[in-house]
Amino acid sequence: MQRRRFIKTTLLTGTFLKFSPQLFHIISRPKLNAEVIGHGDFKYRVEKNWGDLDPKKTPVNNCHEMVQSADGRLFLLTDHPKNNIIIYDKSGKLLGSWTLNYAGAHGLSIHREGGDEYLYITDTGAGKVTKTTLEGKIVLDLKSPNKMGAYEPNAFYRPTETAIGPNGDIYVADGYGSQFIVQYSSKGEFIQKFGGDSFLQKNKFKQAHGVALDTRDLRNPTLLCSARIKNTFKRFSLEGEFIEDIYLPGAFISRPVIDGENLYSGVCFGMTKENYNMQMNLGFVTILDKNNQVVSNPGGTKPKYKKDGKLEMMTQDKPVFKHCHDVCVDSDKNLYVCQWNADKVYPYKLHRV
Repeated sequence: MQRRRFIKTTLLTGTFLKFSPQLFHIISRPKLNAEVIGHGDFKYRVEKNWGDLDPKKTPVNNCHEMVQSADGRLFLLTDHPKNNIIIYDKSGKLLGSWTLNYAGAHGLSIHREGGDEYLYITDTGAGKVTKTTLEGKIVLDLKSPNKMGAYEPNAFYRPTETAIGPNGDIYVADGYGSQFIVQYSSKGEFIQKFGGDSFLQKNKFKQAHGVALDTRDLRNPTLLCSARIKNTFKRFSLEGEFIEDIYLPGAFISRPVIDGENLYSGVCFGMTKENYNMQMNLGFVTILDKNNQVVSNPGGTKPKYKKDGKLEMMTQDKPVFKHCHDVCVDSDKNLYVCQWNADKVYPYKLHRV
């Protein structure tokens, strides 16, 4: 009798497991924070342990940037020499890793050429910009502008980011160096540089931390460049002509990220209403619409515009993040936030609600 009950129970349980995927969904349900962050149509619940891995096997120092390949894989750039690239699926499962042994890996861009995709990686400390396959094979190393006659021999070159133009030209943001955007051909030939270092001149930068191709106007793509210390995105033509400023008071922004009609950025440092200087551990995310109006600040204060159209200062509202270095947007419009100087945390996932 007991044996028959055991067999019956086992069969029923097996049938339930086989035909009830909901059970697996319940078991694997992500641990989301109860609190919702963000504003308007861009609200999220945070999954802090989404990307957690065994730090003994897959360590990170700083999680600098993340991109998504056409097949849905997520490529995270870290500055840990053991694994510069960590590859996830959208559930947070580890798919693989590889390294270039770069201790200053900082910027990561992805670009499709024909049927293949390539990564562009900057190392700020070594002054390197490297193009690789998704598997880590080096395709191109850009020569520094010092060695090409574009900079004085002793000028600082500390590249932080890249963007690829419609014709394959490579734009390098020298954000920790001499504050230029350096333009190369797809083969690595120097074309020109523009920008430079100035607090006052509009066509120049203070910490040209990021650069991205803005394709929201398909007929007239432009470059968006971060001037972090100025709390500003600067728009340039592909030929390097200054067009406009997008001022984000209080937000020491990282690189611009374009997705659909929206512009996203991690805010790495913030301000307080008592202290307008750059402050540590006050990061959040900012999201702009097609008109470059801020519509949401996950982790930050609700964006407010005055009657004259000027944006009020934005600050951290909830201590979810320390230093948001990058935002990646997946096909479901969820966000993945990479952080610098945040106790070696892996990326957080923000589930859109």
